[in-house]
Amino acid sequence: MKTISKIVLLFAMVISIFSCSKKKDDFNPASLVDPQIGSVHGRWFFYTPASVPFGMAKLAPHTNAYGSIGSWEPCGYDDRHNSIEGFGHFHEFQIGGLVAMPVTGKLQTIPGTLEKPETGYRSVFDKQDEHAEPGYYSVFLKEYGIKAELTATERVGFHRYTFPESTASRIIFDIGHRQGESSGVTEATMKLSGKNSLEGTIETYPEYLKFCDPEKRVKMYFVIQMNKTPESYGSFVEDKTFNNQASTKGIGNGMYVNFSTKKGEVVEMQVGLSYTSIENAKLNLKTEAEGQTFDAVKATAHEKWNEKLGRIKVETKDSINKVKFYTGLYHALLGRGLASDVDGSYPRHDGKIGHIPLDEKGKPKYNHYNTDGIWGGFWNLGQLWALAYPDYLSEYIQSNIDFAKETGWLHDGVAAGAHSNGVQTNCFGLMIASTYNSGIRDFNVEEAYNIAYKNETGYSNRPFGSGKYDLAYFVKNGYIPSKDTVLSNGWKFNFGASHTLEFAYTSYGVSQFAKALGKKADYEKLMKQAGNWKNIFDPETKFIRPRYEDGKFIENFDPMQAWRGFQEANGYQYTWYVPQDPAGLIKILGLDLFNKRLETTFNESQKSTFGGGKGIDSFSGLEKLYNHGNQPCLHHSFLFNYSGKPWLTQKWSRTICDEFYGAEPLHGYGFGQDEDQGQLGAWYVMASIGLFDVQGHAAMNPTFQFGSPLFDKVTIKLDEKYYKGEELVIETKNNSKKNRYIQSASFNGENEDNAWIYRKKLTDGGILIFDMGANPNTKWGVKTPPPSMSTSK
Repeated sequence: MKTISKIVLLFAMVISIFSCSKKKDDFNPASLVDPQIGSVHGRWFFYTPASVPFGMAKLAPHTNAYGSIGSWEPCGYDDRHNSIEGFGHFHEFQIGGLVAMPVTGKLQTIPGTLEKPETGYRSVFDKQDEHAEPGYYSVFLKEYGIKAELTATERVGFHRYTFPESTASRIIFDIGHRQGESSGVTEATMKLSGKNSLEGTIETYPEYLKFCDPEKRVKMYFVIQMNKTPESYGSFVEDKTFNNQASTKGIGNGMYVNFSTKKGEVVEMQVGLSYTSIENAKLNLKTEAEGQTFDAVKATAHEKWNEKLGRIKVETKDSINKVKFYTGLYHALLGRGLASDVDGSYPRHDGKIGHIPLDEKGKPKYNHYNTDGIWGGFWNLGQLWALAYPDYLSEYIQSNIDFAKETGWLHDGVAAGAHSNGVQTNCFGLMIASTYNSGIRDFNVEEAYNIAYKNETGYSNRPFGSGKYDLAYFVKNGYIPSKDTVLSNGWKFNFGASHTLEFAYTSYGVSQFAKALGKKADYEKLMKQAGNWKNIFDPETKFIRPRYEDGKFIENFDPMQAWRGFQEANGYQYTWYVPQDPAGLIKILGLDLFNKRLETTFNESQKSTFGGGKGIDSFSGLEKLYNHGNQPCLHHSFLFNYSGKPWLTQKWSRTICDEFYGAEPLHGYGFGQDEDQGQLGAWYVMASIGLFDVQGHAAMNPTFQFGSPLFDKVTIKLDEKYYKGEELVIETKNNSKKNRYIQSASFNGENEDNAWIYRKKLTDGGILIFDMGANPNTKWGVKTPPPSMSTSK
């Protein structure tokens, strides 16, 4: 009898293991990601399929990166193009370089143009011969009969080229030309360092460094290991070649290696990267690539994407929404990549090498990251990372704290240790505060607070690269006047009104940090600053209106005019920019006008797809009532929760998900609008699960406001290091395209009568259930508005 019982038990265990394994294999969110979505007119760091989450090595095909103007404009890869000029390795904000291209036949050292690819080594390709997924990319280069495949670990790029039979097969390496956002190369070196290895350095002078940190440069280091020994080699400068030259130094330069190949012969290449030294590029290569095969690395990359993407599981019969969801989530995990090496080395601002503390196993306790600014990121990336990726958010915050400890100031954009502030503001004090408010506190809290407080109040000797160059006006006078500022590169701007609003908001976030720590005087000072938005409210027009230094409002004011006092938006859009205190804005506007304007905003904006219509331009929509394609507007649809009409938040947040967001290369994020570093994708993720915080977790006790969840069921894994709960489940009943309105809600069996909930309740774990219907329930969710600065104690 015991023997039979043992057999039955063993059989049950096998079945259980098989079932768990099958269940894990069945959930493959990486297969739902489509990197081509939104890849028309995409940013430089936007299309890098051969990478792992937050990696340093971001390999991608280039269609229009060579010799680009630098700066921020879309470039790198465009789905409309049908020829490839090479495969790049570094893809970050203001960082780019090291491009490889496998070819056969006549040696050419310039890529040619999109219009005339035959004038260089560029190769045409057919879309049906291209494949992209998270962690892997492949394409057939028709010009040469070569299949190119790419994958990556965190710091190593892997290439696999299947050549045809040829006595003139080669790989060209371009190091001396600007690539994507890199701007001009100031010096590039490369040499043959062994029979089948090369190494080198690239130094660039990005556009934003020219006015943020003019003495600094971005430096990149690389080592290349091939599985085949070249028969010959050479270097080049532009179109001049130098056979048998084993090194090169300068600009406009590169190298090439030549082979004879048999039909179907595979040449593999592993490329170690670093921002600190060639020695550390070698260390990264050895640590991450030794003993690895291309297929094994590809499989591991897929697993890493599945782990990260799989922290949120959505269930629905709508396959398009699933693809849009996981592609948006993929984008939110793609930008802002590693800057530190496997041993914890990273580039400091002073040009020296920093060292992250090691744990008892000799591993770095955390990582260091490159990053664009966080302008608007608190409405999408910050909320998403805090909910499902608090481990990454903690490291991201620590990176900025380390920078501030070294320099005395927070950055708002850093490229390999140098200031690269793209928006002349700085929202990182708010991000530190919101991270603390979210319960993520595994950093030196007192140190972090002091840095955040200085960011909101400190203006003496503040470096331009730290942003908030006009903070003195805000602190001393209560608003920033309307006046032109001219940068060293000739750019001119006037952002006094929008900066006043932004600084008021970020002051509120840090005031809540101060309150939590019992710093009463700081709290009171920051709360006063948080109310400074009222100083530029015009009671005559009832709009936020720029003011001159003498206190007079600007003349000939048109609230639809973009750029005059407002960054990447207009006065109509920015009048809603009081996320810390929607209740205060409602009071000063009047409830009826508030709702009338907000309803008009969305009724009219739907006609232009909530952005710039079909205009392919990152800045299209700036002159509209609402522009979902840019950061200042992203909280607007959730303001109805504060004004007594939560059913309109449900209607419009769902409609934006359905209509602004598409599943095509062109219609992905509007029509060619600025997905930036996954910000719009992250907004879709949050809105589609029905949660969003207008305050960006700036409040000491943050809330989530409810939208209209798209999915039948959402399961979010909660990190037990930071949160009490194991998972948060969001379920909907009677959900459909028509049934977009919440009829009732409950959490862990208790009714939720308001259109919001305290965040901590959700992260303690449980089940949030929404009953949905086709018609608005105008009695639900109106009992108590969400907390606001002027209504909270």
